[in-house]
Formats: sequence, C-alpha cells, structure tokens
Amino acid sequence: MIDMGGLRLQKRIAADILKVGVNRVWIDPEKINEVKNVITKAEIRKLINQGVIKALPEKMKKPKVEKKKRKGPGRRKGARKRGKEDWMRTVRPLRKMIKELRDTGKITKGQYRRLYMLIKGGMFRSRAHLRLYLKQQGILKEE
Repeated sequence: MIDMGGLRLQKRIAADILKVGVNRVWIDPEKINEVKNVITKAEIRKLINQGVIKALPEKMKKPKVEKKKRKGPGRRKGARKRGKEDWMRTVRPLRKMIKELRDTGKITKGQYRRLYMLIKGGMFRSRAHLRLYLKQQGILKEE
C-alpha cells in the first residue's frame, strides 16, 4: 500500500472540483509525488484532465430492510386468553351440576349426554339458566 499522507488538501480541492465526496477521489498511485507538489485549483484541474485524478463511481446502496412486523401466535394468543377463561368459568360449573344430577338419579344417562352436548354448544349462560331450562322441559321437578 502506497502512503497517501500529505494529500489531504489535494483530495479536498479535487472533491470540490469534481463535486463528489473526498472518499470518491482517486489519485493514480504512480503519480503521487507529482500530485503532492500541486497546491492550486488550476493545477488540480490540469491533473484531472490528464486522468491522474478521477472520481470513483458511486457505491451501490443496500436496500433498507424494513422492521419485521410481529404477528405470530405468541403475540395473538394474549387477546383470546380472556375469552377462554370466561368460557371455562361458565362451562365447568355447568358440567359439575349435571354430573351431580346424574349421580343423584335426578336425570338419566341419555339426558346427561344430551345436556352435556348443549352445554358444549354454549346454550346456557349460567347454572340458573340451566336450572330454568330443566324446569321448563319437565326434567327437574319444582323444589
């Protein structure tokens, strides 16, 4: 590598003339001593015309990578969690209630199965709603 020290002024003036950045100024490594002695704009223009000093082509810029949007299941699951908890809070007591009714003999196995499927389908809002349905259907007697 050839020492480019002492060419800061020449590079700056050449960059100004060529209308490019200092990093894009190229000086012929074989003519460095000739360029070191030059200090005026006119002399640098002459060297540019001779091809001793040139402007390097622009480097290709890499495309800017856009920030990735996070939309995976981990991000989405949180929004649904509340609904699932509400569902569990209604279904579990209903299932427990019909299980107790079956075990005490107040409803048959077939009725239990049918009620279980209705609960699973989301037909009942609460235990009171289920009790009301059972009374209307005549399955459960008034107590």
